[in-house]
This record gives sequence, C-alpha cells and structure tokens, in this order.
Amino acid sequence: MRISRLHGLPVAALLLVACAGTPAGPARETATTVPRYTIEQFMDTERVTGASFSPDRSMVAFSSNRSGVFNVYAQRIAGGEATALTSSTDDAVYSLGFFPTDGRLLYTSDQGGNELNHVFVRELDGSVRDLTPGEKLKAAFHGFSADGTRFWISTNERDARFYDVYEHDAATYERRLLYRNDDGVFIGSVSPDGRYVSLSRVRLRNETDVLLFDRETGTTRVVASGDGNVANGPAAFSADSRVLYYTTDRDHEFDYLVRRDLATGTDSTVLKLQWGITGASRSRGGKYLVVGVNEDSRMTLRLLRESDYAEVPLPALPAGALTGLVFSADDSRLALYVNDSRNPNDLYVAELGGGPARPLTRALNAAIDPSHLVDGRVVRFTSYDGLTIPGVLYRPQGASAASKAPMLVMVHGGPGGQAMISYRGLVQYLLNHGYAIFDINNRGSSGYGKTFYAADDRCHGECDLGDVVAAKGFLTGLDWVDPARVGIIGGSYGGYMVAAALAFSPETFDAGVNIFGVTNWVRTLESIPPWWEAQRKALYAELGDPAVDGERLRRISPLFHAGNIKRPLIVLQGANDPRVLQVESDEIVEAVRRNGVPVEYVVFPDEGHGFVRRENEIQGYRAIREFLDRHLAGS
Repeated sequence: MRISRLHGLPVAALLLVACAGTPAGPARETATTVPRYTIEQFMDTERVTGASFSPDRSMVAFSSNRSGVFNVYAQRIAGGEATALTSSTDDAVYSLGFFPTDGRLLYTSDQGGNELNHVFVRELDGSVRDLTPGEKLKAAFHGFSADGTRFWISTNERDARFYDVYEHDAATYERRLLYRNDDGVFIGSVSPDGRYVSLSRVRLRNETDVLLFDRETGTTRVVASGDGNVANGPAAFSADSRVLYYTTDRDHEFDYLVRRDLATGTDSTVLKLQWGITGASRSRGGKYLVVGVNEDSRMTLRLLRESDYAEVPLPALPAGALTGLVFSADDSRLALYVNDSRNPNDLYVAELGGGPARPLTRALNAAIDPSHLVDGRVVRFTSYDGLTIPGVLYRPQGASAASKAPMLVMVHGGPGGQAMISYRGLVQYLLNHGYAIFDINNRGSSGYGKTFYAADDRCHGECDLGDVVAAKGFLTGLDWVDPARVGIIGGSYGGYMVAAALAFSPETFDAGVNIFGVTNWVRTLESIPPWWEAQRKALYAELGDPAVDGERLRRISPLFHAGNIKRPLIVLQGANDPRVLQVESDEIVEAVRRNGVPVEYVVFPDEGHGFVRRENEIQGYRAIREFLDRHLAGS
C-alpha cells in the first residue's frame, strides 16, 4: 500500500506490486495468431533500475534482477558483458552509486523484504562493509559533498520513529552527527558544501512545510509553509549551495518548481506547467537541472540549463516514458531509462549534444516479439456522481465484437498512487492470454491535480470504490468486452479495493485477485512501522485514527463484512510484510472459506510487501493466471 508521495518524499509508501507474468495452462482461445508466451518467458525479461557513472565515465553501475534477485552490475559504455559487483542469492541489492573519486560503490539492501535497509560499501578489493550496523534500524543515503571527501547517511538507530543525519568521512568512514531529528520531519538532501539539510514536515497530506537546517547557526527555519492547503517539498540544492529548489502547489492545481535564494530569502518560479512536476535533481557538474513531469499518466523529463533555466534538448531517444536521468561528473555524458507499454526499462547513454542515445541493456526477453504485446492508452469515463475518471486501457490482440474478452479492473497502490503507461510483465502476460485490463485512476490518485488527489479523503472504500464499481458500466459498454466476465485485481491498497469490492458490492465483479492487500484497517493502522511516525498524523487524518475512528474503520474493512463475499478470490501474501501483516490475509481467507466460496491462498516465506525474487513472481503470477482461467475466463 502506498500513501502517496509528497513531492519526492515518501509519505507511507506502501508499494503497489505489479511486475511480471504467469504461465501457460488452459488458455482461452481468441481469433488471433499471436503466440501464447509462458510465465518463464515473461520472467526472463530483465528488470533494471538506478544508474551511476564511474569517475572516469567509462562504466555505469545499475541494479538488475538478471540472476533472479536484484544485484549491482557495472557495464562498460564501450560494450561487452556487464560485470556483477554483488552476488546476493537472497536479499535484493540496489546500487546507490560509485564514489566520486574511485571505484568503490555504495549500495543498500534489507533482509528478506523487512524494509530495514542498511547502507554498505563495496571496497576496491570486492570486500563489503556495513556502514550502518545494528538491529532493527533503517538507513538511507543522501549524497556526496562537492569535493567527494564526505557523504551523508540518515538512520533511525537513536529513535526508531525518526531519522538523524550523519556525516561520514569518505576515506575512513568515521562519522559525526550532523542533524538530530527531534521534530519528526522527513530528511530531504544535504547541500554540496554540507552546511544545510533540507527537511519536510507533514502536517496533513495536503499541508506540508519545507524547512532548512543550518549547521553553522544550529537553527532550523521554514522555507515554505503549508498553511492554506499547500503541499511543498524540497527538491535539490544548487552546486554552489546558495539555492534550494522546491516544489509547491500554492495557488495552482499542480506542483511547480521554485527557486529560493538562501541569502536573500526571495523566491522565483523556475517551471510551471499544466501537469505536475514530480521533482528535480542537479547534474553532478552543476550545469543542469533535471525536472520530472507527470503528463497524463506518462513520465517525461525536462532538462534545464541552470544559468538561465532555458530548456536543453535531450538526445534522440525511442518514444516512451523517460526516468532516472543522471550525469557524469563533468556533465558531458548522461544516462537515463526509457520504457513504454511494450518495452521494459532500458538503460541508454549519450553524449550531450553528440548524437542519439545508445542502449546499454536489452531488457525484454529476446524470445518475446514486442509486436505481440499491447499498448496502453489513456481513456476517461463519467463516474456515479459526474466526476471524470481517467485510466489506462489495454485491449488484448484478437478481442472483437465476435470474440469478446474477459475484463480485469486493476487498482493501483495507495491511497494516492497512480496507474502509469509503462511496461509491466503481469499486465502483458494477462493480455497475451486474452484478458483485457483497465488500470483505473480512481479519485484520490496522484497526477491529476490536488483537488482530484484529495477527493477520497476520509471516504476510502466508499467514494473511491464507487469509481471502481462505476468503471464496470463503462467497460461493458465496449463491444469487445464480455459483460459476463469482469474481474478485479490489485496490489497493496489496490488489494484492499479488491476485497472491498467483493464485500461491499458483491454482485459487481465475477472474481478477485488480492495481492498483499489490507483487509483490516484497524490492525493495519495500529501496527504501522515505527519509522512512519513522521506522517502518522497525516495518515490518520486521511484514513482515520484507530483509537477514535474504529467504528468507521471497521465499516470499511472487508474482514468484518467477509460474509458478503460470494465470488472466487485469490490472495497473495509475503510472510515478512511489515505493512500488511500475514495474519490479515490469514483471517480474510479463513472467513471467506466459511462462505463456501472458492478461495486460493499463496504465502511467500521470503518476501515482504512486494516481490523481489523472480522464482516467487513465477509462482505467484502463475497462480493468478490459472485462477482466472478457472473462475473468470471459464476455460
């Protein structure tokens, strides 16, 4: 489940799981010559993320699950095979980046999906050191100083509820406390000279402050206030540490980018659009700003020259969503990711102003023909109260009025997540086996302005569920959709919506797929991890305080209404999930089975709130496809 992101800061980020595919098995026939691909073929598609240039610009480090578990690899830009820098067989490992002056590497990993990430350094000889040792602590990396002699890590070792910032010597790893967090704020970034720490204070989901700690004076001041229903978030410092960039939606429906001169305290607008700016980062050499823009469920990037904020053309790239742009130390070379519905994230590199970008990875399994996959397109419908609801619609190849497809309404994580146009193996696998999908952005989703974002506050499982139910009427009006075979699928908060739909509108959907979903809000909100303390008040204001609003929370919790569920259900659960405890899924499964309803239950002993192991994805998504074949497609 994901409780939104406030301008790049996680506000209880409960992860939506929607990754890869599922197997062959008894599949529904359609009037098409497109071959059926197996779950193993889809899962042989690589997932890659993160990028960091080596100091000499010759290599890029990134994370990949090509071994079956995420590890860190280094790829030479000149070509050749990537070299594995880590070799975990159990826990996912994610690259944080090379040191600025040598080939040492920082990375992060948790233990079995428990989300207690530590920060590790891989030395030049391949040995590994945990820079954040200890039990039950969680750590995050906040960058290097401009000269590369220092770096910053935050941990909650002193108080499990809050993160303090420590400054580490890049040569000896000795550390000292930079910022003690007694105020329950989120840590943003540290200025390149190490003087300032940007902070975010969450009062309510739509009222957030940006603050600035000054180590020279030992004081913290407010940069941008959230008074008056304003959400602000720190983005990046300038290379000379004299400017803080932040996002705000003050007097505007969408977030825009602002420049604060730290000496004078004056603000000026850098970029303001009719879509939301998701954040900004500074190039390593300090010449450019990289700005993310969410344009109607597709991520794009704007590259601005920092001296005058003029837009700089990006190198020629394939069509698709753009994410994760980083620069080499001298700002001459860049790396970024491109993906679309048919093609997963591929890493590209280019010389700025020096021709088209070149791919470093080919993530899609070569055995899968992209022309056999399906593009998503944004469509809109009118919901029960007249509100316009967007979503991404996928029509399987071969679906027609003469060969109608079963339909799945897919609900993203959240509340506050968003269905985006991007490659997801599970989606394409189900499409390949004849299932249509509508990935709905019900009210409360991000990306469509702050009014739409706040439209589900204190009515979760009610007004947002109404959009999901209303979507069926829109979808069954399409002549290629079979109105007698409409199911619902979702992960995390989307999994909650699956269970809620089956419990509170039991005649609407013909089958449900709940992936790591909440079913008892009272327990979930009482057992949230301690490191969410900084947004507990905002979380309770949005969903309800279990000590005060228990009656309402029980009213919207499917577990307490499981007797209403009469349609087949499958539940997937990670045993190490710190957000949705396994007992929740145990109880809903037991309750629904008492109804005499077909229920399937798959528990993964080595996963948390989401999949990190390929073998588990294969097992889980195979179970989903076979369940749908039995209970929705009717084969």
